[in-house]
Amino acid sequence: MLLELIIAIVLGIAAGIITGLTPGIHINLVSLLVLSAAPFLSAYFSLIALACFIISMSVTHSFLDPIPSIYLGAPDSDQALGVLPGHRYLLAGHGYTALKLTVIGSFGALILSVLLFPLFIQVVKYGYELISAYIGYILLAVVVFMILRDNKKLWALLVFAMSGVLGLIVLNIPGFNDPLFPMLSGLFGLSTLLISINGNESMPIQKVEEELKLSKKLTIKALLSGQLSGFLTAVLPGVGAATAAVLSLQITRNLGDKGFMILTGSINTVNFILSMTALYVLDKARNGAIIVVQKLVEDIILAHIMIFLCVTMIAGGVAVFLALKIGKVFSNLITRVNYRKLVISIILLIIFLVFLLTSWLGLLVLIVSTAIGLIPAIVKTTRTQSMGCIMLPVMLYFLL
Repeated sequence: MLLELIIAIVLGIAAGIITGLTPGIHINLVSLLVLSAAPFLSAYFSLIALACFIISMSVTHSFLDPIPSIYLGAPDSDQALGVLPGHRYLLAGHGYTALKLTVIGSFGALILSVLLFPLFIQVVKYGYELISAYIGYILLAVVVFMILRDNKKLWALLVFAMSGVLGLIVLNIPGFNDPLFPMLSGLFGLSTLLISINGNESMPIQKVEEELKLSKKLTIKALLSGQLSGFLTAVLPGVGAATAAVLSLQITRNLGDKGFMILTGSINTVNFILSMTALYVLDKARNGAIIVVQKLVEDIILAHIMIFLCVTMIAGGVAVFLALKIGKVFSNLITRVNYRKLVISIILLIIFLVFLLTSWLGLLVLIVSTAIGLIPAIVKTTRTQSMGCIMLPVMLYFLL
């Protein structure tokens, strides 16, 4: 039993490296492949071991996922907002610092979430009932606050409305697989790359040995904000990590770029651990990987949760080392190529992946979303308004 768990964890970490570093390949896809192959795999591994594979993969993915977002500007749904400050760090020669901040967020959130797990059980148990009926109104209040606090309120409203309508259309197209990838890649990825390509002829040397100065107060504030975001994604159906980050930012002010990178690093990890809490307490799965775990291990008991938490800690500890080592490799390689050629190559890569995964319809969504994503950078309004592509559909789902 112990040997097969170790093998499952090692294989899960290897799979998490692939999904974390490859834009467009999500853990949900691999999880579904494991589920479909479960009748065959169960001859060699127990169902608990298969569940541990998925958990170690998911945790490793959450640590490595920021690397393509920071260095390539190719986000998935959980790292979309992190592209913006991450890319600024990269263009200033501090891409590795941005990565370290997300790793601090992920590992800090991991330790804090495990320590607070008994409390989370009670919070999810009673908190879900208290706020579930008011989800739509909470989101509406947050949207109004987001727009009113923007310096250019009319443009903020326009960007939110345009991205929101785009989201309503794209997310409701029948048979359209993985709609978030082309939409978010355009709103936050390609639009960022197109803006940056005009002002940079070369990539600055990345300072991998730079000392990271970080106040304890800011770190704790960002980590607690991440815990709040994770709670929202765990208990509120339809609220993803990026949306939860927007919600948290309205409550936790003045984080700055450092605090924001810690926050974005922490959300995925907190979300995953709290999803296990929701599975145990509410018998509800809040993300694709946890849904597969639920199908593999139908009767989740506390002993299973304890095993899963141990696997989470092991995979997280290994992922810290992997993220920092791979980040150094990226930092050294990215300065050896012409910046303009690199950006053009990344743009072509994203276009190719979008076409490969979503065909011509995905390319159309990518073009439209890129056009909308350019507006905030041009008119100097807050780019979080583009999260209307997810927030508006979720809000209307609960209000109508």
